[in-house]
Amino acid sequence: MGINLNPFTWWNGATWGTIIGLSGKTRVGEDTLGNVYYEGGKDTAGNPRRWVIYDGPNDSSRIAPEWFSWLHHQVDDVPERALPAPRAWQKPAVPNLTGTALAYRPPGALEKGGHRAAATGDYEAWTPEP
Repeated sequence: MGINLNPFTWWNGATWGTIIGLSGKTRVGEDTLGNVYYEGGKDTAGNPRRWVIYDGPNDSSRIAPEWFSWLHHQVDDVPERALPAPRAWQKPAVPNLTGTALAYRPPGALEKGGHRAAATGDYEAWTPEP
């Protein structure tokens, strides 16, 4: 969006106040989507405060699952050290694609032409017995 809107819009990324507030905090890692994670200070319960600076629009679905658990204090250490290595069958995290050209469109959706396969006739509606 540019430097002119940054001081006024929080939905486009970190504002100047957030960037200044992170001075003195420790950068602990970065995920595959480019988000950067910080830790520093304590909250009222004595837990360390944790932040994410999004690489792009502020959208919580853009946080990888392993970093989500770190942000919410489900694991104590950064995911690389606290969690086991990903399994071979696990897919990488993707953000919510609703509203984009890559969103899922089922057969028959208007965006895919609005035509769906004809019914096969194997459906029998339920009717209550008298």
